[in-house]
Amino acid sequence: MRFNEKVYVIDAGNTAIKIALFEENKPVEVKRLKYVDLLKEDSYLNQNEKFRFGSSVLNEVRNQELKSIFPNLLFFDDKTKLPIKLNYKTTQTLGRDRICNAVAAYSLFSYNNTLSIDIGTCIKYDFVSYKGIYEGGAISPGINLRYKSLNEFTDNLPLIEAKTEVALLGKSTYESIHSGVINGIYAEIIQTIKRYRCEFDDLKIIITGGDTKYFDFNGKKDTFVEENLTLKGLFQIFLLNV
Repeated sequence: MRFNEKVYVIDAGNTAIKIALFEENKPVEVKRLKYVDLLKEDSYLNQNEKFRFGSSVLNEVRNQELKSIFPNLLFFDDKTKLPIKLNYKTTQTLGRDRICNAVAAYSLFSYNNTLSIDIGTCIKYDFVSYKGIYEGGAISPGINLRYKSLNEFTDNLPLIEAKTEVALLGKSTYESIHSGVINGIYAEIIQTIKRYRCEFDDLKIIITGGDTKYFDFNGKKDTFVEENLTLKGLFQIFLLNV
């Protein structure tokens, strides 16, 4: 379906607010802002665009502030129609971002099984069958959560913030933590993909999330990096509900 009017799509997450302006079904402008910075941002105020669609994990006070910035903002909720079916025991606790990733992946490869992997605050795995059925997935801690847990639950390990590719062998405690977390996440993702490939034929992997850039997935078979996957999923859901 081609939608010819401008649409703002807002993904309000725990770490950042991501905003995309879609024109002719494509994101032509994408911004990533901290919540406090969004309140200072005036480029989105008094806009004439009629259509605004968003997903939020924020509290009701902040959601109301978002609505004051984006008049006519419609939030994704339990009554929103979806282009996929959910085969999940607790749909009320299923993250909106996970649903959006699943929808976007299915829209990209509707005749394949798809696994979306979102590397952010948490690492989220979400599988959709070629029949368009969301079957579930997994959640594990992201980079910062692993660093914090090592610091908080031990007496002597420091809190570090490094987010770069790293050598296998750490030559100091700092380097060893860095290696363990970054290489550990990479190994987890690669092994998870292998297990999914053993279970499901014709599998497409779509990787997204703010921390994707710290890992090298280039050249991997049937693996694609899409930084705006969640926003594209939101837009696909909007098209079904407009």
